[in-house]
Amino acid sequence: MNNVEALDKEFGLVADLVKLTARDLPDHTTFILDGRRQSYAETVKLMARVAASLQRDGVKQREAISVCASTSIEYATLFLGALSIGVVTAPLAPSSTPEQLEGMVKDSGAKLLFLDATTADSLKNAGDAGTIRISLDGSDCGKPFAEWLAPEGAAVTPAKIDPSDPFNIIYSSGTTGIPKGIVQSHRMRWAHVQRANAFQYDRTATTLLSTPLYSNTTLVSFFPTLAGGGTVALMKKFDAHRFLELASSLRATHAMLVPVQYHRIMSQPDFDTYDLTSFRMKFCTSAPFSGALKTDILKRWPGGLVEYYGMTEGGGSCVLVAHEFPDKVDTVGKPGEGHDVRLIDENGVEVGPGEIGEIVGWSGAIMNGYHNQPGKTREAQWIAPDGRIFIRTGDVGRFDEDGFMKLMDRRKDMIISGGFNIYPSDLEGILAKHPAILECAVVGIKSVEWGETPLAFAVLRPGMSATAEELREFANSKLGKTQRISKIELVESLPRSAIGKILKRELRDEYEAKRA
Repeated sequence: MNNVEALDKEFGLVADLVKLTARDLPDHTTFILDGRRQSYAETVKLMARVAASLQRDGVKQREAISVCASTSIEYATLFLGALSIGVVTAPLAPSSTPEQLEGMVKDSGAKLLFLDATTADSLKNAGDAGTIRISLDGSDCGKPFAEWLAPEGAAVTPAKIDPSDPFNIIYSSGTTGIPKGIVQSHRMRWAHVQRANAFQYDRTATTLLSTPLYSNTTLVSFFPTLAGGGTVALMKKFDAHRFLELASSLRATHAMLVPVQYHRIMSQPDFDTYDLTSFRMKFCTSAPFSGALKTDILKRWPGGLVEYYGMTEGGGSCVLVAHEFPDKVDTVGKPGEGHDVRLIDENGVEVGPGEIGEIVGWSGAIMNGYHNQPGKTREAQWIAPDGRIFIRTGDVGRFDEDGFMKLMDRRKDMIISGGFNIYPSDLEGILAKHPAILECAVVGIKSVEWGETPLAFAVLRPGMSATAEELREFANSKLGKTQRISKIELVESLPRSAIGKILKRELRDEYEAKRA
């Protein structure tokens, strides 16, 4: 059996597909980073050593390990080794605050914490006295990865992995401080790789990834590449010029990028001088993707362009194959095969054809739930009349006459900046701690660089004084890197509805009108 035949099966394991490629093409490259290459044979050997080490340290099937580090080949291989024996990986965002990281490690229940020199300071209070720390870069923040690994040939107890078993826990920004842990199953990831199999991921593919390994955006292309037996080229940090250099020199065939990255790449003065003819497919997800930018990419960048619209939580997704439907670039496409996407009103009742409603979706790719938060899990669900559980997106849209989804607005106040989700209430909670602030509100405003960026409005307490810049520095010193407020406007009052709710749309619209 080869990878193609295995992907036709109703269910399988990504780790097993990696082993298939190693069997057939042991010298084929799995990972590339900064000129270093690791073959499939080397990857499978290291996966086995990781598995033996986890079992030696008492990590059981369905239990979690936490990883908070910069992108590395060790990080990628650790993930695969854990998967091979049913151990759950909880990849954490280094940009989170120390308090958030501490909470996520605790919530995951991880007794092993993998980190590196770039994240050591933020993680100094994470875990407890019994937590084992392993440094992926060999620095003194933990036991060096090379020393932690069991010797080659160490015994590994095989695991019988059920489709419903947890694959990973992806922590998504929450509205009350500690992010929610989205538990994705092996069944869900298998559905992802099967869907992606239509986009020419095979053993000749080279996927260039410049988003971090903790991001679900990255994993949406990372695992399909490995399932197909291809090569994953990793970047520690995105740089538009360097991306183009690597794409050209490596003859990249696939890429996953967020809109702000596409914007920066297409804005490079020398973009048209690079040979990008090797590209088969490019993907985008995680943030609003303008029709004008899609059109520019279709015109100037060889290969197809596919946009995924959906939630990390799963449920129904829409797919826009933009190169096949260039006249639909202002939509996010049609529901994917096997995906049921519907629109509901504020009372949870389906709306009629052509009407606007909140987007909810069902498919075989759906989360098990939020880790340790059954109440939040129920809040994210809509139960269809036939009893199926749909995931609520909080986004508002409508289907056009051809069945393509047009996003209208977001019912939630979430801001998407550079592909990262930012919840205004998190920022407001920090800002409100300043003694001079009476009340505040945060909205997302349009940004050419980031897509959206947080803007705060603040009302000062009577008799108190503070400059907007002082308040901004106060808040940003306590926020994660991806959450930082771009600007603060001091106002006399905040507009409110008859029942006292702050009218954020009025704030945003008035500000946008002033700067138009």
